Amino acid sequence: MSSVADYALPNPIHENRSGLIGKPVDRYEGPLKVTGTAAYAYEVVPPSPPAYGVMTPAAIARGRVVAVETAEAEASPGVHLVWSHLNAPRQAPRGTKVHPRSTGVSKPVFDSDRVTYFGQSVAFVLADTLENATAAAALVKVSYEAEPIEVVLAQNVGRAEQPPGEEDVEIGDFERGFSEAPVQLDQSWTTPLQNHCQMEPCATTAWWEGPRRCVVHTSVQMVKPAQHGLAETLGLDRDDVHLMTRYIGGGFGGKGQTYEDLVLAALASRELGRPVKVAFTRQQMFHATIHRPATIQRVRLGADKDGRLTALSLMTTTHCERDGDFTEHASNFCRSLYAAPNRLTGHRLVRLDLPHAGAMRAPGEASGMLSLECAMDELAERLGLDPVELRIRNEPEVDPETGKPFSLRQLVRCMKEGAQMFGWDRRNPRPRQTREGRWWVGMGMAAAIRGNFLLPAKASFSVDRDGVITVRQGMTDIGTGSYTVLAQIAAETMGVPLEQVRVEIGDSELPPAPGSGGQFGAATAGSAALAAGMNLRKAIAELAVSDPGSPLHGGDPAKVQFQDGGVALENRAESLASLIARAAPDGLTVEGDSRPAADARNWSQHTYGAHFCEVGVEADTGEVRVRRMLGVFGAGRIINWKTARSQLTGGMIWGVGSALTEANSPDPRYGSLIGQDLAQYLAPVQLDIGELDAIMLDEVDDKANPMGIKGVGELGISGAGAAVANAIYNACGVRVRDYPITPDKLIAGGL
Repeated sequence: MSSVADYALPNPIHENRSGLIGKPVDRYEGPLKVTGTAAYAYEVVPPSPPAYGVMTPAAIARGRVVAVETAEAEASPGVHLVWSHLNAPRQAPRGTKVHPRSTGVSKPVFDSDRVTYFGQSVAFVLADTLENATAAAALVKVSYEAEPIEVVLAQNVGRAEQPPGEEDVEIGDFERGFSEAPVQLDQSWTTPLQNHCQMEPCATTAWWEGPRRCVVHTSVQMVKPAQHGLAETLGLDRDDVHLMTRYIGGGFGGKGQTYEDLVLAALASRELGRPVKVAFTRQQMFHATIHRPATIQRVRLGADKDGRLTALSLMTTTHCERDGDFTEHASNFCRSLYAAPNRLTGHRLVRLDLPHAGAMRAPGEASGMLSLECAMDELAERLGLDPVELRIRNEPEVDPETGKPFSLRQLVRCMKEGAQMFGWDRRNPRPRQTREGRWWVGMGMAAAIRGNFLLPAKASFSVDRDGVITVRQGMTDIGTGSYTVLAQIAAETMGVPLEQVRVEIGDSELPPAPGSGGQFGAATAGSAALAAGMNLRKAIAELAVSDPGSPLHGGDPAKVQFQDGGVALENRAESLASLIARAAPDGLTVEGDSRPAADARNWSQHTYGAHFCEVGVEADTGEVRVRRMLGVFGAGRIINWKTARSQLTGGMIWGVGSALTEANSPDPRYGSLIGQDLAQYLAPVQLDIGELDAIMLDEVDDKANPMGIKGVGELGISGAGAAVANAIYNACGVRVRDYPITPDKLIAGGL
């Protein structure tokens, strides 16, 4: 990992002389977004008038296309072309990779007559307007030879198998430890299929500059895999694809990969010789992009009478598409959460005739913590212990499975301080004891954990003759605040005001970064930015002391300070603008890179939190209202208080949705998802959320990266739904283990 020690200069992020680190800075790109001038992928203005593409989805879940009638669509007004597997342009075979170092593989469209999920694109219409393309697409008639389907996880658990390349993890002798435990709990929980529901659908605007230069603006979280994948598909050199994704209207993992819109827009633009725009409809987003798969989770806990776990097991069965192997690793998190000498965790996978399963915000933890954290609540009740106290008694000194020391772990502090701030001592431990009018009132809590990761990344810093610092990086911003935190890091590192910083990201021609996802974005991109900034500081310091025209001339470059938009040495100073204009009128540009430290694997690195929730349950109808929620989190140094809090509270709200409303189900007759838009898929809205707050502990994890920062984007949802479920039980005495917890389930449980 690049380290500030490499530069013989102090770490400006630790010093925080300008006070920008941790400050609630407004979004860098906020004015562009609120004025409607931030051009998202579909809104980019191409160099000439575009044509518009619309995809026709399959009406079966499994089988083959036997006929495609396009004459009527081709004769429709404004139509330029109609494609299917019968006449699609030639593309590289699926999954191939010509360039050995490519981070993407070929993903051709219409490469066979096979249909593998309901909603799969089977035809494409390109017309002069969106309205004409939509009308013509409805005229394409597709005939199918349907095959029997299997789409319900619970009906196919007998076909579950070990995911490829995985083995169960057992420490000690779980079966013996569990059977000998004085107190035992053995229960199963189920979580449903869920959809991402980003505000911006997947979309692409494409055009060509000459016969081999493709320019695409697309909505995707990772720049390089998208660029490389499109190049592989089209048979181009990677540098012949210029891919940009400057503004993204939500990703949540669902835009961690590309879809047919990218390839179709590029192919159609080349075929037609003019720009092309292609976007998914909301209904297509539900079927033709990835989803969080359903799970069945069995939790077994064995404890002594003092509440110390002697045996712990979480085994998860989940699903993926027929030809895939994505596994929702809902058991992994508990390998580092609680101490227990005998442990068993693992996963089973069922392949179904459904759209592709994939990563969705906090993959693994978001589903898995809905079981284990409720199981801990049940165990606490059986033992007569407070749920917070039970967790503290099972706090490990080192990682319970690897034996590695924790880099920094403040879970107990999160729970203790959260309990105090929330008024946890006022909770009646007996359920169904507190009532206000028609409402039963209860409190619940849950722990939170999410792994911390750092990936390789690069960045460049430039300074021009006006003293303006420009950060360039192939990073993305999916609404999390990447623009803003990079600007803060740059301003603090270079000692300039925020107004003197420019940030350019989301472009394949910029120094590469892994993009947004996995809660690694800010730490990874920011570490590379710090490294680049330190390199620029060194270059500027050496320029200043070697320039006879500078008041710093002849000084020690290691002692040069950067502050107030200038450079200073003892009592001598000048502005960056005057130095650069005189000594380097063309400006200076340097690069920096970061990667995990050599000893990173020697530490168990995570972020932590504790959720507290109070709910009301209507005594007759079973309606649940979240009255208030509090989350307390330890997630390293916080770069921007405002954007970090927004991420945490957003995750907590999503946790409410996971507990109470969010679910989709496949229709076993057709393989389609029953919920196909935002009217049918119930995400929480403003009136569903009561008082909400997120507290971030002061924390610097020096094992994580040179800045001591971690991520927060997925921590907020981890465990939040379990706190809601536990509060519901405390309120009304009904334990529901099949999410979401809806009024009918509470009534059936004896409300």
